[in-house]
Amino acid sequence: MTATPDRNIHLWLAPTLAVVAYFVVLWFGHSSQISITLAITIWVGYWWISEAIPIPFTSLLPFVLLPAFGVIDYKEASSSLGNHVIVLLMGAFLMAKALEASGVHKRIAFNIIAFIGGTSSFRIVLSFMTASAFLSMWISNTATVLALLPVATAIGMSSNDKQFTIALLLGLAYSASIGGVGTLIGTPPNVIFASVYDNFSGHEFDFVEWMKIGVPVVIVTIPVVAYWLTRGTKLTTQITLPQMFQWSTSEKRVLTIFGIIALLWITRNNPFGGWSELIGISSIGDATIALLGVVLMATVKGDQQVPLLTWNKAKTIPWDMLLLFSGGICLAKGFSASGLSELIGQLLSSTLDLPIFWVLLILTISLSFLTEVTSNTATATLFMPILASVALTKGLPLELIMIPAVISCSFAFCLPVATAPNSIVFASGQITIKDMAKNGIMLNFIGGFIVSTVCWALI
Repeated sequence: MTATPDRNIHLWLAPTLAVVAYFVVLWFGHSSQISITLAITIWVGYWWISEAIPIPFTSLLPFVLLPAFGVIDYKEASSSLGNHVIVLLMGAFLMAKALEASGVHKRIAFNIIAFIGGTSSFRIVLSFMTASAFLSMWISNTATVLALLPVATAIGMSSNDKQFTIALLLGLAYSASIGGVGTLIGTPPNVIFASVYDNFSGHEFDFVEWMKIGVPVVIVTIPVVAYWLTRGTKLTTQITLPQMFQWSTSEKRVLTIFGIIALLWITRNNPFGGWSELIGISSIGDATIALLGVVLMATVKGDQQVPLLTWNKAKTIPWDMLLLFSGGICLAKGFSASGLSELIGQLLSSTLDLPIFWVLLILTISLSFLTEVTSNTATATLFMPILASVALTKGLPLELIMIPAVISCSFAFCLPVATAPNSIVFASGQITIKDMAKNGIMLNFIGGFIVSTVCWALI
């Protein structure tokens, strides 16, 4: 691809700013290690945001620069790529491919929609949003929206009600992003939180710990957003859903295996220490369980004696995302080793002198609007180490500051470029940017308030 003039400017501006930052920080009397780490962070962050080169390639910079300048050694940097949360996410991606290949995700969605049913615009939008949110807890929000979009578009157009169509399609997009915060594997920023939390606290934030916070956020947010989108909309047309054929062998077996894996995740440590304590195997983690699911999917055969997960399907997972997360973990290691984390925490500690609820509200709303123009994954990668440092400095639980922030990175509802689901429904041609922005601006504020309130109450 030929580089554009703007791309060339961003390409060279990032290292230039990094060098300037290095000397400025040195001039203020800080160590060379802190100066170097901040300079590298500025370089990487700028390229992530501007996409001067593809994000996965940018993500390799910390692996090169941090060891080159002696912040961490090459072994420590390389361990970021094999971090257990990277393995967990890779396993989740691979199992999701088997789910998508079988088509069982569509069946689950249609059953949820049929169960909630109803003829009012609110109940129909709510049913689609519930189905989308549930699927997005386990598979990518992109796959969820692509699976449900043709049905939602057909139903919207058959109603001959433009406002209902807008509400239905926006609800589909928004709920896919909202549902992703329900589980640790639902969306990439959640995994970034888990890796940074582990790095700073030395404690693994497991599947159930996350669901105790993420699921309530989803349960509260989905009906509120559905109500907001359908306000003033009254549907008079009878809506009919497509009929699903008989269950296939692949669907049954994929759903059985995935159900077993989800159950193992949920009950690993709970209740009463979970099955890992009962059988005396404490060396197993969520990543181990995920890879067990992948092996089972690749071993068990479905229709026409074809394995539920083939390598042709498996190799299409988003490897670029795994590189991005690994680069973020490597950068977080540099924050800790150089002392930059402690410095940032001291500088920003005064921001937590406000009542904690107001801190959370300002943080969540600010990050949701920032994510409108940047990748939510890149935003989370940059901010998680900073917020962890601030929380440690003030003696606050890391999760109290980090979880509301990382959830709000998925709550960007204003622009098509903000999230993949927004882009997909916008590409359908049924939604304008004005439609999205008109509904999304208020929903960013509503989402920030809900996230802040739920996290403040539960954490």
